[in-house]
Amino acid sequence: MDISSLLQKAQNFEFLTAEEGVFLFENAPTSELMFVANELKNIKKKQSKKVTWQIDRNLNTTNVCIANCKFCNFYRIPGHAESYVTNAESYRTKIEETIRYGGDQLLLQGGHHPDLGLSYYTTLFSDLKKMFPTIKLHALGPPEIAHITKLEKSTHTEVLKALKESGLDSLPGAGAEILNDRVRRLISKGKCTGREWLDVMRAAHQLYLTTSATMMFGHVETIYERFEHLTWIRQVQSEKPADAKGFLAFIPWPFQDDGTLLKRLKGIKNTVTKDEYIRMIAMSRIMLPNIDNIQASWLTVGKETAQICLHAGANDFGSIMIEENVVSAAGAPHRFTYKTIQSAIAEAGFEPQLRNQQYEFRELPEDIEEQVINY
Repeated sequence: MDISSLLQKAQNFEFLTAEEGVFLFENAPTSELMFVANELKNIKKKQSKKVTWQIDRNLNTTNVCIANCKFCNFYRIPGHAESYVTNAESYRTKIEETIRYGGDQLLLQGGHHPDLGLSYYTTLFSDLKKMFPTIKLHALGPPEIAHITKLEKSTHTEVLKALKESGLDSLPGAGAEILNDRVRRLISKGKCTGREWLDVMRAAHQLYLTTSATMMFGHVETIYERFEHLTWIRQVQSEKPADAKGFLAFIPWPFQDDGTLLKRLKGIKNTVTKDEYIRMIAMSRIMLPNIDNIQASWLTVGKETAQICLHAGANDFGSIMIEENVVSAAGAPHRFTYKTIQSAIAEAGFEPQLRNQQYEFRELPEDIEEQVINY
């Protein structure tokens, strides 16, 4: 293998193997990876200078979870004094606030609650749509779908179909972490296997539900396992129906270690450098030629690094996240408002463009209120 031939292969939109990806990641200069990834982005996005962003809220259905992930500070075991299930009045209040702040969507997720089955979620989604017909529900994720499927003794397809009929608009790529089961046994043993995560996404694509894919890296995985993860995501995307969108975006972020069991009990720390994150963004664009959008995770790496990623293959800056409780609980301190996220994109040399979950452009509401951030 040599760098030049592999980069040329990437520029031809050919699939690189995991081994080839590892070779480039470990040997190619950052500048060359950024250049090629940026060229691929320009072709995909037709040389557009627009960088997309979104206004939504990460609202949690419950913090009760029996998965016991070693990187999560958010969950509480059943019966814990701090456990909750969000009530109807809280949804109403928070959705009304989200709309005032210009949001059009809820990223609605929670834990593996042992008592919340399919009927709970179908009723919840139906009720939310009755109260707020225009709000989009980007909800749950493959591990939660797998959990509900087990509770119901059903199938992924039947669960997803019922959720879609009750108001589910799209499925987030939550809970992917690293899809290799060696890693999952060490950090998230209570969640579905990597294969089941991928199978849930296959089922979603067959139902024409749009999805996203993620990767949380920089903990116990090997470099090869990162690239194996990328090839599996790419494979599922290649299997979707020809007229389905499948994975709309890929979002990698580094493990946030503050106060986690991985750090306290195992000494596992986030050692991902700024350069390493930029290289992973570039390699995500290079390894995933069949996924249109690559998102820079400003929440976990900060404004400046995320801005550089816009020159390394990323074309999306994600959401201002009116509310986010899970990643923040492990130490992600960064925040944006609708004004400051646009300023950050403009500072990087791009034109900010508000979007919805389908990556369709939106106009900024005229009567939008600016969110007050309490640090």
